[in-house]
Amino acid sequence: MSAFFETIGGLGFTILGAALTAGLCCIGSAKGTGMVGEAASGLVSEDPDKSTKCLILQVLPGTQGLYGFVALFIVLGQVGVLSGSPVAVTVSQGLAFFAACLPIMLGGWLSAVFQGRVAAASIGIVAKHPEASTKGIIFCGIVEFYAILSLVATIMISTNILK
Repeated sequence: MSAFFETIGGLGFTILGAALTAGLCCIGSAKGTGMVGEAASGLVSEDPDKSTKCLILQVLPGTQGLYGFVALFIVLGQVGVLSGSPVAVTVSQGLAFFAACLPIMLGGWLSAVFQGRVAAASIGIVAKHPEASTKGIIFCGIVEFYAILSLVATIMISTNILK
């Protein structure tokens, strides 16, 4: 097992954590925005004037993909990969970076899917009471809060590993 960890190395675990973070957050955002797009398409086919309100709801689950990329840039910047001069990262530091990515990796992925469900359900508000569509946005914002907390946790942990 020790040979396995040494083969991958600290930088390998760091890059793996950052890559999975961006990838899973984008997968969650694609799933979430896709669900909302499916729900919105039906409504917009009946009433094209409601497309703007539907588009706002569809965009919301996409933010987690952006959060994943923010985490990727922060982590890869910490270890010098973005500047082309990677620093020496021990296996334990690499595993620490991987662990630091877990909050947004999992929180971003799952919150994007759940926010997509809330936004897709909120298309019903737009359909029946378009003047109350802000309520659906607020429902989505509550889910968004947990994605933001996940990102903040990843930033707080990852920026203190090499100190």
